[in-house]
Amino acid sequence: MLKLTTVGSAVLLTACANVQLPPWAGMPSQSQVKANTPNTHIAPTPSAPAAISQPIAPSSQLAALPYNPAIESHFPDPTTLYATPGLGANRQLFSTQAEITASLQSLSSKASSGYQITATSIGTSQRGLPIQALIATQSESTQAKAINNNGKPTVLLVGGQRGDEPASTEALLVLASELGQSGLLAPMLQQINIIIVPRANPDAADTASPLTADGTDLTHDHLLLSTPEAQALARLTRNYRPAAVIDLQEFAAGGAFLQKFQAVQFYDVLLQPAATANTHEFINKASREWLSQPMRSALKQAELSNEWFFKPSNHQGDKAISMASLDADTLINANSLKNAASLMIASRGSDLGRMHIQRRVHSLVIAATAALRATAEKSKNLKQVESFVSRDVAALACRNTLTVRAALTPEQHTIRMLQADSGQEIEARVDWNSSLNIKAEQTRPRPCGYWLSASSGRTVDRLRLQGVQVMQIAEPGQMLADSYNPPRSDSNTPVLTRGSIDTPTGSYYITLNQAKAHLVTAALEPDTPFSYLSKSLITSPADIGRVVAAPSVIFEEEME
Repeated sequence: MLKLTTVGSAVLLTACANVQLPPWAGMPSQSQVKANTPNTHIAPTPSAPAAISQPIAPSSQLAALPYNPAIESHFPDPTTLYATPGLGANRQLFSTQAEITASLQSLSSKASSGYQITATSIGTSQRGLPIQALIATQSESTQAKAINNNGKPTVLLVGGQRGDEPASTEALLVLASELGQSGLLAPMLQQINIIIVPRANPDAADTASPLTADGTDLTHDHLLLSTPEAQALARLTRNYRPAAVIDLQEFAAGGAFLQKFQAVQFYDVLLQPAATANTHEFINKASREWLSQPMRSALKQAELSNEWFFKPSNHQGDKAISMASLDADTLINANSLKNAASLMIASRGSDLGRMHIQRRVHSLVIAATAALRATAEKSKNLKQVESFVSRDVAALACRNTLTVRAALTPEQHTIRMLQADSGQEIEARVDWNSSLNIKAEQTRPRPCGYWLSASSGRTVDRLRLQGVQVMQIAEPGQMLADSYNPPRSDSNTPVLTRGSIDTPTGSYYITLNQAKAHLVTAALEPDTPFSYLSKSLITSPADIGRVVAAPSVIFEEEME
């Protein structure tokens, strides 16, 4: 359904209403947070022409972006321009990998008294390029042990997962520069540790490709970990245990949206809190209240338009709009299952090249700075949530149910767009699939853990990269478990058969009595969207069992 109306006041989403966390954590009410952003003075956005109530007329000849000056007038540059290697005057290339390395290394030598800043490689890309990170802390060192023991939550910011989203990398270089001596973000290190990965997919940046060198979409490889790039990020989160994860991306101004609505994107920023089955309710609340609400307040104050993240359907005749998928394979969803408050910030412009680049970077800087400020203000609360949720998730082993498959909730929602041929601002009432309310489609009793055969080494390696505890069986024994059988011809659901299974020496057991239990279920239940069994990381149903009673077997110490 698509219905147009005249443009009125900005839509205020009821989903943004503040919901207080329970009093067990002693948490104060959510305050309105105003971002203090580095080197930024905002110019007012020119008023849009008044809209009229009329259908969107198809246009047979749509010119290349930006279409016309009316659209351009909606997206002026900020009054103060940002200076990174890739944003220089008359520059054609965005920041190169060598320039990123040099920039981060120069910051390592500029730490102020009492602060530690280290540039480090967290891995290499498929073509051998280093994946660089900047680690900043007020601690004795930037080693994981020191940071994990300093009593402060760690915030991880990641950009450049796709090579055609350059604003994310440039924005993180801006933020990184403000962590140095006299930087505006440096005082936040009194409350939080900050890790920045400006470009997670360096191979793709040279060709502006959305994919890794082997054709994988890195943004959807954070459960399987099939690429070295995803493995590097997983290793980083395993070692440094971030309490908050911010993923910076970009979205297309035109693309499928233009094809379906003959209009281009109106919003500067789209925000997507983590949303996947089985995420703890307190993690969802922290992501939406403590991250997204301050971001939206800061963006509004800076006169930058924002909405929840959305994308058109892939079906030509379907004009429904959907928020991001519920699959556990994205950076924010995978980390929410590791009990980190997580959110994606996307700026308008993956299909714009260098057009509006200063505004795109500015939008991401405003939003990410607001997130950092909010986490600094809520640092003690984040530590409380992290501690409680870890215990609460572990205590669910062998009890209650888990959600195997979930779906977005169909609603209706009003969005704004710019008519492609006139630049006129239009409001549209659209069919909207929301991830803010998840519907469980398939559930089953939660097991105590999972048994894996001795030949499941690849699966064990991936789980350990995620920080999951895996125990190896030292002596032969037996476990009561559900075994998987192929689904019946009239169903896609595997048949579970309960009985005693042999557990030979060298096979493995993954207990759900651990903090990352919900990530384990996303990977090992046979019919979750990105199950290791359905993706052939586990090659046979005979190699896995759902253990339904606490086992009495002898284990080796966990292998590193």
